[in-house]
Amino acid sequence: MGLLAVGTPLDWPEAKKVAGHQLLAIWRKAKGKERDALLWGDEIEYLVISFEDAGREVKLSLRQADILESLANDAELLKHGGGVPGLNVGEDQDGRPAPTFHPEFGRFMLEATPGAPWGIGFKDLLDVERDMKLRRKIAKDHMYANEFPITLTTFPLLGDRKSITPFYPPSGPKLRSQFVPDEIANPHIRFPTLAANIRSRRGRKVELNVPVFRDEKTPRPFKDPTVDYDLHDWPEDDDVRNGAAKDDCIYMDAMAFGMGSCCLQITFQAKNIEEGRKMYDQLSPLGPILLALTAATPIYKGFLADTDVRWNQISRAVDDRTPEELGEKPLEHDRWRLPKSRYASNSTYISQDRRLRPEYLDPDLVVDEELKARLVDGGMDDLLASHFAHLFIRDPIVVFAEDLQKLDLEKSDHFENLQSTNWQHMRFKPPPPGNDTGWRVEVRPMEIQITDFENAAFAVFVVLITRAILSFDLNFYLPIPRTTENMETAHRRDAVLNDKFYFRRNPLPPQQPKVNGTSSGTSTPQLQYSRPSTPTGPVEDEYELMTVDEIINGKLDDGFPGLIPLVESYLDSVNVDVETRCELAQYLELIKGRANGSLWTAAKWIRHYVAEHKEYKRDSVVTDGVVYDLVKAAERVTVHEGRDGYAKEMLGKCRERA
Repeated sequence: MGLLAVGTPLDWPEAKKVAGHQLLAIWRKAKGKERDALLWGDEIEYLVISFEDAGREVKLSLRQADILESLANDAELLKHGGGVPGLNVGEDQDGRPAPTFHPEFGRFMLEATPGAPWGIGFKDLLDVERDMKLRRKIAKDHMYANEFPITLTTFPLLGDRKSITPFYPPSGPKLRSQFVPDEIANPHIRFPTLAANIRSRRGRKVELNVPVFRDEKTPRPFKDPTVDYDLHDWPEDDDVRNGAAKDDCIYMDAMAFGMGSCCLQITFQAKNIEEGRKMYDQLSPLGPILLALTAATPIYKGFLADTDVRWNQISRAVDDRTPEELGEKPLEHDRWRLPKSRYASNSTYISQDRRLRPEYLDPDLVVDEELKARLVDGGMDDLLASHFAHLFIRDPIVVFAEDLQKLDLEKSDHFENLQSTNWQHMRFKPPPPGNDTGWRVEVRPMEIQITDFENAAFAVFVVLITRAILSFDLNFYLPIPRTTENMETAHRRDAVLNDKFYFRRNPLPPQQPKVNGTSSGTSTPQLQYSRPSTPTGPVEDEYELMTVDEIINGKLDDGFPGLIPLVESYLDSVNVDVETRCELAQYLELIKGRANGSLWTAAKWIRHYVAEHKEYKRDSVVTDGVVYDLVKAAERVTVHEGRDGYAKEMLGKCRERA
């Protein structure tokens, strides 16, 4: 969730005049900030769905505000405290602050975070799943009996005009969508203004065309039957008559189709800026791998898609580039051609690491040279100045008139307005003024998973690999264009099994022995470590195409240790007790299984469910009845987590403990 300031929003021409003058002041004050230990937090996003069992219907419930108000007025939850940003609901039985709930873009969405950051201790890692379950229970307890907080990435019928309750007609003045109403968005002025300003800046509606999955009876060519070519409510209705809806694609036309998606995010607070910059760089190449492992988005608008993940759809849903910036027209009014949407994979590295070679950087990076010069003149180093100057090639999408009355260098509102609408798969976050928060790194690529167990597993895995990176000084540097290519690969159907990704051959210091399983007489790989030397030789020799199985589980005969063996070596190095190690092993087994194919992704499970449903006609159409049964099945998986033998393809034996 981005910055939710309150004020009078400016339309695009006025907003374009505002620049982020506060950045240099923020950096000067915070560059020496030190924290005692690495802290972290997770964010879970839910769809609020409403079952109408008598008619075998399931819809999105637009009751976000009512649910949040119910939470706010629950005296039993609030009696132990509260008052943190968002909505904190007291304390749990162990005295830990209870979860915090936030609004999201869609009025059918909720976001929940732990009430306080997680620490570095292993007890915190083991408490994450319980806390996630508590969040879902609290949310459910404040919903109607027929409602449920489901963790599906997208609602399979979003865009079907009958898929929301209460019903509102589409084609409102903000979104101007054929398929979804303005009322589907959170009424906070930020959200409809974002949507309207993106459309205004583009000069047309956003355009999402997702390749349809071609089954035996799918029409060829497939022409999205939901598109109305005779609609004349707004000038933008001409878009489809001008070719916006492509053949063999599922067509969508509003920000809601992207920002109405749910994800799992992890945010780390580093000890200092140097550690934060290192985490940002080293986690960046892992982003596409995490995206493929968590694939969960095979259906859009009631049709099976030929992609498995959400990322590009969100990218297109907030793509505000003009025809000039897209290269469709010669540059006349705009300053640059921009190769990526403002929601995209990373384009920068920022760590002052001697292993960072110039060849790893993006050769097509676009920066605001005037701003970069000002930052460098102010004392910022070239790498970090380039990073922020790249963010500033985007215009701010929402600026409030009240903010223009005074430029307050003690605040960060101007900068945050810009930073929070640059959505990259990693985000580097300066400390906010006026509190003890340190430098943060946000890990953004992962899809939300159906169960709390899976979400906890991926959260814990990301934390453990981050600790291994910092402890062993691992090197995952990859040329940025290869990471960009990997993000595209991750979209392919069953990419986790069928495709290969560019990855660094050896993250260990080049002088040192391989990770192996024999040096200590145990089955756990052992890692010998020393400081790395500056890399030499052709960059192309440093990486190769690997399967996700090889990246996660290793290819010991060829030198690459694997991320799980690296994590296990880290756990060996800190002498984790047996009970804790067994608990963590459940999570790592899930990751291993996803990588080697013994456990299915949610996307594969959903596809299989649809294919086997008696109502499915092999024509790529996912009917209302199929979706009702599918969401009911997802609810069952959420509640039982495979302990009833259901969905064992996704969870296997990982959930055998009570």
